Amino acid sequence: MDIQIGRGKTARRAYGIDEIALVPGTRTLDPTLADTTWRIGNIERKIPIIASAMDGVVDVRMAVRLSEIGALGVLNLEGIQTRYENPEPILDRIAGVNKDEFVPLMQELYAAPVKLDLVKQRIKEIKSSGGIAAVSATPAGAVKYGSVVAEAGADLFFVQATVVSTAHLSPESITPLDLAEFCREMPMPVALGNCVSYEVTLNLMKAGAAAVLVGIGPGAACTSRGVLGVGIPQASAIADCAAARDEYYKETGNYIPVIADGGLITGGDICKCIACGADGVMIGSPFARCAEAPGRGFHWGMATPSPVLPRGTRISVGTTGTLEQILTGPAQLDDGTHNLVGALKTSMGTLGAKNIKEMQQVEVVIAPSLLTEGKVYQKAQHLGMGK
Repeated sequence: MDIQIGRGKTARRAYGIDEIALVPGTRTLDPTLADTTWRIGNIERKIPIIASAMDGVVDVRMAVRLSEIGALGVLNLEGIQTRYENPEPILDRIAGVNKDEFVPLMQELYAAPVKLDLVKQRIKEIKSSGGIAAVSATPAGAVKYGSVVAEAGADLFFVQATVVSTAHLSPESITPLDLAEFCREMPMPVALGNCVSYEVTLNLMKAGAAAVLVGIGPGAACTSRGVLGVGIPQASAIADCAAARDEYYKETGNYIPVIADGGLITGGDICKCIACGADGVMIGSPFARCAEAPGRGFHWGMATPSPVLPRGTRISVGTTGTLEQILTGPAQLDDGTHNLVGALKTSMGTLGAKNIKEMQQVEVVIAPSLLTEGKVYQKAQHLGMGK
């Protein structure tokens, strides 16, 4: 139901992840029986969690290790890893600069050109070590590097921007990426995003997306909502986009996974996303806190280097454990930021959901009382923002 916010404007009420809770059903399940398997294209994974294509989160080593554990890590093809042969000193500079100098430094560092030979090299490094080579670029980057990515044999291509749409208007001098043609011509599955609406999700699926990413600006290191004022609270966005997935499946028999992307910190957040209809999640800051992450205890947004309108920030997340502890345990912390897979399986057991499909069907209630100062403070602490 629309709410009138003034004589000339109505608005729809939307809900964030913190405003909902999951309701136990009539049965429970031993968590060891919970099956969290999912697929993107022809790639099957045991863990429905993807590490974001952010320079403080995924490098070659992280991508390989995540693949070994059963998850997935996405390498940013327009970041530090493809601009510098040896990214280690660059990452040291990013971690060592003070807050006032951060944006100018990022603009300087990311002004270096992306090197095509490094794009090929990073993909081959991941694959030669037995990892799944999942890579990401903006639509403009996809135009520039798509053929190189195909030649190098990447396994998955994520085309990502703040907002991606099949109906993009550009000046006559600029030819926008034809998403349908790109999905058709690439030899690997192509995931498209980000979006937050039923209509755009449906159009992206019709264009050939192998998966659709949902979320605009909810992440800890992204300031798009503050800078642009654009976005929909994540619970409502996921539910809308999942409805489009179900409609597309009904029409075509082709099931396209929906991936919740951004603003997820704890195992409970992940459980709620799947209950709202997501097939998997993409997270950044929880992985940035692991000892193996390239960010040295920092996490930053990929739109920060923009020379025109920087969007993103660097936050100090610290280091709380190893990748295994954060993803599969055993947990060293009791705040939901360790053993994310264990939290998901335990929640599925509590709710009686045997697999992801059943988890998507559990009852959800609106629980605004959860959104208390204590909850907000707790999340801020996780992100290194509170004192």
